[in-house]
Amino acid sequence: MKEESSCLSISTGSASDKQINLRLTQNVGMGDETYAGLLEEDASVKTIPLMERVVERSNLQCALQKVKRNKGSAGIDGMSVDDLPVFLKAHWPLIKSQLLDGSYQPKPVRQVLIPKSDGGSRKLGIPTVLDRFIQQALLQVLQPEWDRSFSHFNFGFRPNRSVHHALAWSQNYANDGYSWVVDMDLEKFFDRVNHDKLMHRVKQRVEDKRVLKLINKYLKAGTLVEQDWQISEEGTPQGGPLSPLRANLLLDDLDKELEKRGHKFVRYADDCNIYVKSERAGRRVLANITRWLSGQLKLTVNAQKSAVDRPWNRSFLGFTFTRGSKPKRRKVSEKSLRQFKHRVREITRRTRGRTILHIAEDLRRYMLGWKGYFGYAEVKSPLRDLDKWIRRKLRCYIFKQWGRSGYRQMRKRGVDRWLARNTAKSAHGPRRLSGSPGVYRALPNKYFRSLGIPELMEC
Repeated sequence: MKEESSCLSISTGSASDKQINLRLTQNVGMGDETYAGLLEEDASVKTIPLMERVVERSNLQCALQKVKRNKGSAGIDGMSVDDLPVFLKAHWPLIKSQLLDGSYQPKPVRQVLIPKSDGGSRKLGIPTVLDRFIQQALLQVLQPEWDRSFSHFNFGFRPNRSVHHALAWSQNYANDGYSWVVDMDLEKFFDRVNHDKLMHRVKQRVEDKRVLKLINKYLKAGTLVEQDWQISEEGTPQGGPLSPLRANLLLDDLDKELEKRGHKFVRYADDCNIYVKSERAGRRVLANITRWLSGQLKLTVNAQKSAVDRPWNRSFLGFTFTRGSKPKRRKVSEKSLRQFKHRVREITRRTRGRTILHIAEDLRRYMLGWKGYFGYAEVKSPLRDLDKWIRRKLRCYIFKQWGRSGYRQMRKRGVDRWLARNTAKSAHGPRRLSGSPGVYRALPNKYFRSLGIPELMEC
């Protein structure tokens, strides 16, 4: 199975504020021609059974490309992404026949615990590479059909929608006078999805019994924790391509209920913000929706993490808004800034014993990703402060590495003799000296740019 560059990719890139505001005005979800074409089904295609469309050659080629691009760890069988094409060449005819006759049996997922910033951990279920490939092929057929009926206010894991779109809607509500937010957190949502509730909704959309059976098997495949296999009685493991679509399907009921009640809201995966005009209204909404979720979807709202507050006092998808300005402007939340600094400290730990070139490469990769996400902030001063903080931290790191050769290193970099001697012989520690004129002249900002370290203020 060779790759084809013509494979349709489902973009989740951000749009400009102008485009977003246009969509707000028109109350439409997607105007992108590519995605519109994806949603338009030929009448002849509808006559082809769903599973046959899943195993169609061009769909499989797209799925293979996507899995290879995403890379990821091996599942319980140890097969890597690089091994998949060779495996498919030898075994695909048998696997295809099993999918078509409904006898294919997915393997359990490998559980990995991902540390969270609050000290807890998130369960990540890693399917085998083969199961990721099959799930991706299913996703490419199911998502265009299901997505068209999803709410306009759902921005999570959908084509041509992103975090930035969700934030633009939130900002619009805050600027329209909805100055209170019901910040609702679903307690361990992915771990507590009710299988019966979910499969009931799948059956309403899928007639092909083989596909229904396969989706149910993926839910029930179980988890391998170290050497112990655990049965899956509830939940949809995070880590597989189908998991976000299943979550959107279940939570679409919540979206429709909020729409029916006339609420202004934004949802991204299991993060949901409802915007109201008074604290009293917010508390009433939180109580009513909490009861509705428990009764209708068997989901629990985390009372400790949920709150009714001002939007600028809460963090949504890593961002918040300015407190006093009108209109409200997007800014990076304090929690996100702390997480950034924590990660940079990990990268620049002196005990790692690595050269500045290796440190710079790790920083470059991390900072470019962070910049791509948080560069959407309108308040740039925290980004400028982070740039200064990073450069000073790197100066401290390098000055420590110089050790007794500090004087020679500064002289080699053009620092005059008197300043180099006073800096090298100072009784102050590296942290304080990293901000001194001598170290700054030896390691100016352009030096760090020459290492490829990006500046966040260039967003």
